[in-house]
Amino acid sequence: MEYLKPREATRNDADGDSLFHNVPRAPDIPVYATTVAYNKDPSPNKLHLGIGVYRTEEGKCHALDVVRKVEQMLANDLFADKDYLPITGMAEFNKLSAELIFGFGSPAIKENRVTTVQCVSGCGSLRVGAELLAKHDGHHVVYLPEPTYGNHPNLLSAAGLSLKTYRYYDPKTHGLDFQGLLEDLGTASTGAIVLFQASGHNPTGVDPTRQQWEQIRQLVRLRGLLPFFDCAYQGLVSGSLDADAQSIRMFVCDSGECLVAQSYSKTMGLYGERIGSLSIVCKTADVARRVESHLKLVIRPFYSNPPIHGAAIVTAILKDRDLYNEWTTELKAMSDRLAKVRQQLYSALCSRENRK
Repeated sequence: MEYLKPREATRNDADGDSLFHNVPRAPDIPVYATTVAYNKDPSPNKLHLGIGVYRTEEGKCHALDVVRKVEQMLANDLFADKDYLPITGMAEFNKLSAELIFGFGSPAIKENRVTTVQCVSGCGSLRVGAELLAKHDGHHVVYLPEPTYGNHPNLLSAAGLSLKTYRYYDPKTHGLDFQGLLEDLGTASTGAIVLFQASGHNPTGVDPTRQQWEQIRQLVRLRGLLPFFDCAYQGLVSGSLDADAQSIRMFVCDSGECLVAQSYSKTMGLYGERIGSLSIVCKTADVARRVESHLKLVIRPFYSNPPIHGAAIVTAILKDRDLYNEWTTELKAMSDRLAKVRQQLYSALCSRENRK
């Protein structure tokens, strides 16, 4: 879990009439506490090592030009309104999101075996998926890579799923512990859920190769495990939307089932808009319809229906060829800059070490 040790409860006489006077001070969440400390620090030479946000050279959150252009278009649209969306979100957004992650012309989409719902970014998508699995999946165990994104355990355990881990990162080689991964998933009980990160593994940055993904896919299907993908960086890892979704598409092509949580926070710079989706690939179109009916029951008591603005931005970009091309050009530039900055950091660290 990503929480610090709780502080001891303190009693103040002024709290005596409060219904919450016995509530202790909750633990800080490190990644957010780091941001608070960063903002308070007056040093001009500080570095932000907290929440992962793509920033400019000046340390500001980067706003994509194409997003600014679309926001202006939306502001000038006299026919737009702010009415409630359906529980499942904006239908066109869902369709375009599924096509982006599974590929245009995906057989699963053509066969209506995919149900997609708009969610509150990647975290909300993971939580909705976890709630559905906790209510309807017969096996309430989920395997997480060791290590994994700090909020994964919170999101999944809060839904009532039991957590186990599988070996992933090898600190000795600074690479994938592929043999350990295969051994751990090879002994996982049939029906267990396995969380995978599609690309750009957080926090290690280590991803399986295409050949390794194929071995993982075969093992997962052989053992009857259910893959649950977290896809937060499509297009930002390699600069290619297709390459970064390759692992997911391999699992979809075998006609098996899987879940995919999708986020546009990093890839379109829409962090505060909280825009994402959950797609579930089912065996048949009838199963997909029934699954969607239960997704509605999961979402209704959570937030009832999702926000409209972020979905409108994403939809406008994905459905217009010129805007889409402008976005992918900016996305590639962001990916290239990340690679350049990492190389510069590596070279600087090596140079510093050599001077010792």
